[in-house]
Parts: sequence; C-alpha cells; structure tokens
Amino acid sequence: MDKGSQTTAAAAVATTTTSNSSAFSFISKGWREVRDSADADLQLMKDRANTFKNLAASFDREIENLIQSATPTFSVPAIRQSSEIDFMKKLQPKISEFRRVYSAPEISRRVMEKWGPRAKLGIDLSRIRSAIVAEVDETEEEDMYGIVEFNKFKKDRRARFTEEGQFGDWEPIRALKTRLREFEKKNASVEIFGGFKNSEFVEKVKSSLKAIIKEPQESKDVPPLDVPELLAYLVRQSGPFLDQLGVRRDLCDKIVESLCSKRKNQLVLLSLAEGEPPTVDSDKINDELDLRIASVLQSTGHCYEGGFWTDFVKHDVSDGKRHVAIVTTASLPWMTGTAVNPLFRAAYLAKSAKQKVTLLVPWLCRSDQELVYPNNLTFSSPEEQENYIRNWLEERTGFKADFNISFYPGKFSKERRSIIPAGDTSQFIPSKDTDICILEEPEHLNWYHHGKRWTDKFNHVVGIVHTNYLEYIKREKNGALQAFLVKHINNWVTRAYCHKVLRLSAATQDLPKSVICNVHGVNPKFLKIGEKVAEERELGQQAFSKGAYFLGKMVWAKGYKELIDLLAKHKNDLDGFKLDVYGNGEDAHEVQSTAKRLNLNLNFLKGRDHADDSLHGYKIFINPSVSDVLCTATAEALAMGKFVVCADHPSNEFFRSFPNCLTYKSSEDFVAKVKEALANEPQPLTPEQIYNLSWEAATQRFVEYSELDRVLNNEHNPAKAGSKIIAKSSTLPNLSEMVDGGLAFAHYCLTGNELLRLCTGAIPGTRDYDKQHCKDLHLLPPQVENPIYGW
Repeated sequence: MDKGSQTTAAAAVATTTTSNSSAFSFISKGWREVRDSADADLQLMKDRANTFKNLAASFDREIENLIQSATPTFSVPAIRQSSEIDFMKKLQPKISEFRRVYSAPEISRRVMEKWGPRAKLGIDLSRIRSAIVAEVDETEEEDMYGIVEFNKFKKDRRARFTEEGQFGDWEPIRALKTRLREFEKKNASVEIFGGFKNSEFVEKVKSSLKAIIKEPQESKDVPPLDVPELLAYLVRQSGPFLDQLGVRRDLCDKIVESLCSKRKNQLVLLSLAEGEPPTVDSDKINDELDLRIASVLQSTGHCYEGGFWTDFVKHDVSDGKRHVAIVTTASLPWMTGTAVNPLFRAAYLAKSAKQKVTLLVPWLCRSDQELVYPNNLTFSSPEEQENYIRNWLEERTGFKADFNISFYPGKFSKERRSIIPAGDTSQFIPSKDTDICILEEPEHLNWYHHGKRWTDKFNHVVGIVHTNYLEYIKREKNGALQAFLVKHINNWVTRAYCHKVLRLSAATQDLPKSVICNVHGVNPKFLKIGEKVAEERELGQQAFSKGAYFLGKMVWAKGYKELIDLLAKHKNDLDGFKLDVYGNGEDAHEVQSTAKRLNLNLNFLKGRDHADDSLHGYKIFINPSVSDVLCTATAEALAMGKFVVCADHPSNEFFRSFPNCLTYKSSEDFVAKVKEALANEPQPLTPEQIYNLSWEAATQRFVEYSELDRVLNNEHNPAKAGSKIIAKSSTLPNLSEMVDGGLAFAHYCLTGNELLRLCTGAIPGTRDYDKQHCKDLHLLPPQVENPIYGW
C-alpha cells in the first residue's frame, strides 16, 4: 500500500471513529432525554393520581350526604325525583369502587415496580451500535431519517404505555365517564329537568360543591349553644309565667346570672382589659345572651317570620312624623290623676313638634256626667267638652298645645267608681295614626277589652300604671280573694297588650315588662306659686300665715282612715293642733261623723283646686295615705314651697330627696314630724329641684324609660344602629311573644261572652256602645261598618 492509500485509510478510520463518537453522544443525549421525560411523566401521574384519589373520597362523602339529606319537600314530579335519586344511588357504588381499587396497595406496588425511577427500558444498545457501524457511509439525509425514526419510536413507546397501561381500560373510570355523560344529556333536556333546576335538591348540590372548593379560612363557624345558655334563655323567657306562679323576678334574674357565669367572667375580663370597673349588670348579660342566641340562629340561616298568634300590622310614617296616641280612663272636669296627668303629657309631647299627638278620652252620656263631674257641670256635645279641656290646659301651661282630642264611648260604674270603656277602644284611633300608643292605666283599659290587640295594631305600646287597685280591693268584702284574682288578671292583660309598662312607684304590683319611674310632673302654675313664695321670703315678708291642711277625694281609701287613726291616737300629744280638710266624695258624711264622734280638731271644707288662692298661705300639707301610687297633691305642695308630712312608703320614694319632705315610720314619729314642721320654715327649692318637679323633666324621663327614644330614633334609621346589633325580631323566635299572643287570643274569646263579663263585674252592654253613644258621637251602629274610623 502506498503512502497515499495509508493516509486515506487512516483518515477513513479517524472519520469512522469520529462518526461513532458523535453517534454515541447523540444516542446518549437522546436516552437521557427519554429517561428524564419518563421520570417527569411518572411523577406527574403519581401526583395527579393522589389528587384524584382525594377528590374521589371527598366526592363520595358528599354524594352520601346528599342522598341522605334529599327529601321530597320540593315541588318536583315523583318520576323525575325518583329517577335522579336512583341515578345518584347507582353512581355512589361506582365511585366507592373506584376509590377502593385505586387506593389498593397492589396497584401502587405494580406502578412503582414497572414505572419507578430505577426501572430500565429493555433497549439493546449493541444492535444500535452495529446498525450505526454498518451504515456509516450513508448520507446525511439518511442519518436524519434515522433520527426521525428514533423519535417516532419514542412516541410509539409512550403511546403503548398509554394504551396498555394499568389504568387505560379500568372499569370504574369508564362507568364514571358514562354516567357523567348521561347526566349531562339529561341536564340539557328541558322537558325532564324543567321543574328540577330551581328545586331545593339542586341548591343543596350547589352548596355542597361550593363547600368542597371553599377555602378553609373562609368558614367562620359559630360555636353551638351549650346547655347553660339554653337553660338561661328558657328561664328568662318564662319569667312572666313564673311570676304568675309566685316565683319572684329577682330570683329568675339570679338563676340566669348563675347560668351565664362563664359569659359574665368573660365580660369582667373584657372590662378590665379596657380599663373600666369590673361591674357587669344583668341588662348587659341579657343583651349578650340575646346576641349569642341570635348569632347562632343567624349562622344556621334561620329566619323567624312570626308565630301563630302574631299579626304584624306595622304602619309606615308617610309624612315624616311619628304619631303618638294617648288613651286614658278619665277626662276633665273630673279632677283625678288619670284625667289631668295624661292631658299634660299630651301637651308637652306635642310641644316638641317631633311627633303628632292624639289624646283619646271617654265620653259619658248626660246621666253619667251628672254622677261624675263636679258642680253639676255637664256637656251636650264632645266639641263643648273639648273647648273646656283646652281652655283649662292653656290657663295652666301658658301656651297653646297643638294636639288632637278624640272621644270613645264610656260608662261610669258606681261600684268601681271608675269609667269602663264600651266597645273596642282601639277602633277610635284612625289607621293612619296607629304608630305609638300610650295606655294610661293599661289594666283598667283592658279588663273588658274586646277588640283588636294593641300590640298588633301599634308599633310600640307603653302602659303607665296610675292606681294601686289591689290596695283598694283589699278594703272591700272578700277583699283577699278579689285581690288575688285581680292581681293575676292585671298580669294577664298588661302582658298581652303592652310592650313596656311604667310603674310610677313600687307601691303598685310588680307587672310583667315593667320598670319603676315617676313620669309625672307638676302643673307649671304650682312652680310659679313656689317662685312667688321664695321672692316674698327674700324680701322679709311672711309667706305662710296658716298652719296645716289635707286635700283629697273624701273616700276612706284616700288616706282618711289613716288620718283619723293618727289624730285619735295622739289627741293629747297634738293638743291645740288644728287641721283643715278639703274634699268631696262618697264617704264624706261617714268621715265627718266619725271625726265628730271622736272629738277631733278637724275643719271640713268643700273640695277645691289645689292652686286656689285660699290654699297658698298654708305651711304644712299632711298626707297619711298609703293607697296612692304617686300622690299628685304631694308634688304640688312641694312645688309651692310647703312642708309635706307623709308616710315612709314606696309611693313617696321620689319625694324623699326634697328637704321639705318629712316622712314618718310610726305614729310617734308622725307627731315628731308635725311638731318639727310647725317650729321651722321650709327651705327654698333649688333650680335642680324645680326642674325635677317640672313636666319637661317628666317628659324626658318618660321618653327614656319607655324606650320611646329608641323607637323614634333608631327603628327607622338603620344607619344609627350599631354594626354589632342583630335584628332579633327576624332571627330569634321569642317564646314570650308566642305566649303573649296566646293570652291575648284567650282574653278576646272570654270577653266576647256576655255572661262571663257580667260574672266578673262588667257593666251590662259595655261589649258594644249603645244608641245614646251613637247619637252623641255621630257613630253608626256597631253592626255596620264605620268608614270614619276605618272599620
């Protein structure tokens, strides 16, 4: 071989060696890519398999819950409903089988053995090497063709894995896909699912699917109520009922407080954290309990839409002003507390001009007027009596009050010495004015009430208790039994017909929904008299030239029995003490004859207005009565700057803060207080004391304690309410309201029976008004609908 040939051969060998190295480098690189791709695919499959496994388990549980909770409460035909539930039941075993088979250990083991990262593909590299050496002289195009064939081989290998793999033709997956396709076809059919799409079942499915994909952070679960909280709420709601059984309200409050001791400790710690004194009152505990129960019910989606007895008839404010209707049991010229105080209340509520006010008073026929009104004063028409009332009021207040005065039919009961409403009193308030109602003496107005329930007709009903009826009834024959019955009847009617009850003092019985507050003021005329007396004393003039007097309706229950007993027992101790007595009444003759028989130094005079000039010169007002709830005459005497000697009794609790009020606890103490008043001069009233006696202060107290400020300001201004407040009326079913509705319905049924009315002391014919009332008030007969009052 020549030198050129050797050179050519060497070059060929070098070229062959270089080509072999390049080929092996290319194959190694391609194999690494195949291996890396296979590893990545296997890892992705494992991750997806685990995800699908978890999703299948979750979906299986949701299907089980849906099948268990699916009930035929929605309006879907039976065929559609049963077919869909059957489909879900058939789908459930397939999903369970899929989850069970897929999670089997042998499946995972086989996959890992065959397709794990360390598994080797059975490729014979020696054959590839021989093929490359044999075809080393082929052209570059053929090399490119070999590369294409290799890529094709790689793709075919992946395709075979997909088709021949363990999961390609698995029976559960094919069944699941088939069922889902059938479900989609059915769901697209309007004829089959026309009434099913908006059904409750579909909504449950949607909610369940949302629960599956919802993030855990979005769920804010409200802890369920524990047993102490449920018991506390039950005891508190049963308070009025327990009161009927003789269980005191304070005992119920203590039980609730003990059951809520855990919450109370939390509130104390919260107060300490905020730097406040660690005091938690019962009202705050009750509010927290209400908020707690309302929150739990709201978290469940519950919405209370009223009970069986509830008739929600609430009236919107069309003209931007609220309407207040005041209903009372007496009217001028009868000078009694239930005639005078509601009149002043109406005037001062209307004075603010924030709300419209209507005063509803009884109208008596001519025969009853002669029995009730003093000095034989009678009226031929309601307009005439209205003019009398307005003139009397304007003389004493000094301003013209802008409010309406309406009349309802009433009859006077000689036995009860009071006026009983005839017919449905609520019907005499026009529907456009039925917003807020104030019932003066709610028990009296509702003893024989047979008509619309006040709390259904009005948005807010407040009762004001004026009279201690139990004290009067105990003085009658069989008084203990009558007082027992009347006590429970009063509880019954006030609970059924009022949202809130105000007691002028603790001298009244403890009624449901009640609080104690003096919401009465003093006639401005008496305050002016007191200012005049103070000016005279500053000038060195003698303001009081007379001694002591007593003024009140001359009936034994108005303090006359106590007065005669005290003076008779201490006649010698009060030697020379003279007392002038002003009053008229049914027991006048008997009272005067008793005083004369005991030789008491009493001078009886006819009754007169407390503001009369003849009474200004007295220095001491004696009031031994313990039957009053809040004696108006006592407040008037203090306003005129006089001494007041009265019993240490709950009815006088409001007056104890005044230095001129001298209270006694015994008959001996009564003598000492009288002598103290005779020997000293009364102290002038401070501006604060004068304001506390005024009707401006009384009206402010009434608005606050009756929750009228909340009703006027917050109910129609949701923006003013706190963000923490939950509307309990729309969320929380109130056991007390349901019981109240049942009591009102039972009372309506009983008062509709004339025989039962007569047996309980009602005046015959008072279930409806009579012909004379129709004539005087221009009313249609009760059987005919009256368009004037919206019947």
